[in-house]
Amino acid sequence: MTHALLTNARLIDPEAGTETLGWLRIEDGTIVERGDGDREGGVDCGGRCLAPGIVDVGVKVGEPGERHKESFRTAGLAAAAGGVTTMVTRPDTTTPIDTPEVLDFVTRRGRDHSVVRVAPMAALTRGRDGREMVEIGFLRDAGAVAFSDGDAVTVNTKVLSRCMTYARSLGALIVGHPQEPMLSEGAAVTSGKFASLRGLPAVSPMAERMGLERDLALVEMTGVAYHADQISAAVSLPALQRAKQHLDVTAGVSIHHLTLNEFDVADYRTFFKLKPPLRAEDDRQAMVEAVRDGTIDIICSMHTPQDEESKRLPFEVAASGAVGLETLLPAAMRLVHAGQLTLPELFRALSFNPARRFGQSSGRLSEGAPADLVLFDPDMPFQLDRTTLQSKSKNTPFDAARMQGRVLRTWVGGETVFEASR
Repeated sequence: MTHALLTNARLIDPEAGTETLGWLRIEDGTIVERGDGDREGGVDCGGRCLAPGIVDVGVKVGEPGERHKESFRTAGLAAAAGGVTTMVTRPDTTTPIDTPEVLDFVTRRGRDHSVVRVAPMAALTRGRDGREMVEIGFLRDAGAVAFSDGDAVTVNTKVLSRCMTYARSLGALIVGHPQEPMLSEGAAVTSGKFASLRGLPAVSPMAERMGLERDLALVEMTGVAYHADQISAAVSLPALQRAKQHLDVTAGVSIHHLTLNEFDVADYRTFFKLKPPLRAEDDRQAMVEAVRDGTIDIICSMHTPQDEESKRLPFEVAASGAVGLETLLPAAMRLVHAGQLTLPELFRALSFNPARRFGQSSGRLSEGAPADLVLFDPDMPFQLDRTTLQSKSKNTPFDAARMQGRVLRTWVGGETVFEASR
């Protein structure tokens, strides 16, 4: 039984697109009343920002198979510390989530060990090998919120079209990774002068556009609901804009591709090796504008824990990916402080849109919505120390970075799951 009155808060409402001083009343884990202006009593938020909890799409948890990199317990703690109240988890575990039995294991582990909500995706093909469709109906009944093979692009278009057709008949969402797999195979950075100077294997941004246009053609043919997990290149945007005019299509971008560029690789720093690779500054700016105008719907962390042994290698053979659950919000605040996004625009991409796309009832401050909330100080400065992260793996590109915007408290279902130390 959770009851609370939160007063003197800057209410960030992404659904209405407003930012007002007001209060919220919570009963039994649900928002039952809200209002503008001052109100006596309750928990004084001190004029700080109160927003819907972040719904982070594409979180990699190492269970089953790589628990030494990240467990549901540590991922949940990291999420809570970052204001993330729902993790939409990826199926690209060592044992892929491609059967109802494995999905049930993941669901139970998330429920029993994570302090935040877990909404699992399932694989699209068995073993994520692109040859045989999974039992989409059974997996959907077992709780899968979407279907994806992650970065294992299905090369066989006949198999993919059959998956899409069947998913369409069940009303299931497919999440694709836009990339032409042959061109991008073995690539570590984006092609260009910088890649040539560093002597690193590279891929053109056109590989992303080619993969996206292939997927969109199949979406048009089948009518399936489709989400592109990461768009990172300006050349992909025209095709996405055209598709969104008449197809059920949405797209995401990682916070790293919104705040970093190809030059951050610098002296072969493997914490900056991502998939897709970091792009040119013009691409980064185009992604920010695409979020602002709604072409890109969702901002995510694409949380990918890697242990030290897989990162402390030559750049071209080091593992790709970075952790991001705890750094998603402070990194995104860079865009707000730069005047490129407003707080309601930011939380529309962090909370409201992902919740709506992946069938979650959170992401809102409306009466009747779950009391999944984050209280944060948008101006509080700090220097990130990766050794203090809650994640088991510490592979963040923001180590030692000066950041602004600190999470003070996180609620899930009206219960406090994180509170910053004084």
